[in-house]
Parts: sequence; structure tokens; C-alpha cells
Amino acid sequence: MKLTLSTFRPGWVPSLVVVVLLPVLIGLGLWQWGRGVDKQHLVAVYTARSEAPPLTAVALQVLNDPAFRPVVLRGHFDGEHSVLLDNRVRDGAPGVELLQPFQDEASGLWVLVNRGWLPWPDRRTPPEFTTPAQVLNIEATVYVAPDASFQLHADPASATWPRLVTVVDAAALWPQLDRHGLAHEVRMRDGPGAYRLGWPVVALSPETHFGYAVQWFAMATALVLMFLYFGWHNHIKEVRHERRGRTTPSA
Repeated sequence: MKLTLSTFRPGWVPSLVVVVLLPVLIGLGLWQWGRGVDKQHLVAVYTARSEAPPLTAVALQVLNDPAFRPVVLRGHFDGEHSVLLDNRVRDGAPGVELLQPFQDEASGLWVLVNRGWLPWPDRRTPPEFTTPAQVLNIEATVYVAPDASFQLHADPASATWPRLVTVVDAAALWPQLDRHGLAHEVRMRDGPGAYRLGWPVVALSPETHFGYAVQWFAMATALVLMFLYFGWHNHIKEVRHERRGRTTPSA
């Protein structure tokens, strides 16, 4: 059986399906693959920088790319202007992350420190937390959100504290409080004043994105194979019918 372009007759419906779906499937696969490569780079940067010697707040302030840099601070928390980051789920339990301004004694800079996760099972009552009053030495890591967007819309003069938000932008907080501080949140490492820590570097691992990409490419391959099959299907049926006719004994 010889299959040629002249015997290829897929029909307009299968052709239209392939024209529409194939670029979409390939595009989704390439997008997921690119996301996986980006996440690989992000994890590599995090690993390299998190193992570097910690910096001071002043040194961080002049860096163009401070993401994942470790920092050491000595100072005190401001418990009157707490920020609660909403919709944070741990082990299936609803909660918030507690962020508080922290003034570094050596530089005088304010830093928005994420002290960790708190459970919030009943939204009719505010989450419970305490603020250390004493001077603390803390270690933290700078966190820069992959997708910058903004958040704190209300004016502190009219807003109540603690303030509940869905995303945090430290750079927008300091002008509201008439303070000078670092433009990024820092996440505490284990130490005094910390609640539940342990943030993933990325929400989805690079391997997950690569797996999704393979699935999209597999679907694209299956679509092409089906298109080829149906394109030659009629010709194959005709050839098989002719062969049956030749082998059928005459009456």
C-alpha cells in the first residue's frame, strides 16, 4: 500500500481542527517549558545567594537586584502598624502572614519583616499575635515578588491597623508612614519573634512546568497522528476493499 500526497484526503473539518488547535497546543507547551527554565534559574539564584554572607540594611539598599540576599538586622518591631497578608494556606488550614515594620539601629532604616504564618480559623475574630518589645537581632532573606503589583490602597490616617491586604508592597508603605525604608519585604529565618516559617522558593517546581509542557507536546503529536490517519483513512479503506474483491472467489 502506497501512501502519497495525492491519496491524502483529510477533509475540511479535520483540517480546520488542526489549523486551530495545533498552534495552541505547541504554544502552551513552549510557554510551560519557558516557565520551567525561568523557575530553574530562580531556584539556582536563590540557592547561590542564600548561602552567601549576610549583608547589612545599608548594603542592601544600594543593590540593583537584592532578591534572596540574606540580611542581618538589630533593632525593634513596630507593633502598631502590622500588616496581615491574607489567603495564606498551610496544610489546608486558612491563615495569614504577619508583617511588621522593623527599625534597624545601625542604619535607622525601616524594614518590613515577615514574621511568618498565623492560623486564622474564624474570620469573625482577628488573628492573635504578640510583638516583642525588646531589641532583637534577627536574620532574614529579601523577598521580591515575581509579579509586582500593588496593594496598600488606604491612607493610614483613615485606615485601621492591623491592615488586611492580599499582596504587599513595602515601597508603598513607607511614604504612608512618613518613614524611609527598604523597598522590599524580608522574610525571617528562625529566631526570636518568628512564627511558622518555611516558604517555598517557587509555587510550582521547574519539573512540574516541564511535565505540563510534555503533556501539551504529546497532545500536539497525537493530534498530528490522528490527522494523518484520517487523511489516509479513505484511501486505506479503498485499498482493503479492492484486495478483498480480488480474493473473493467468483460464483
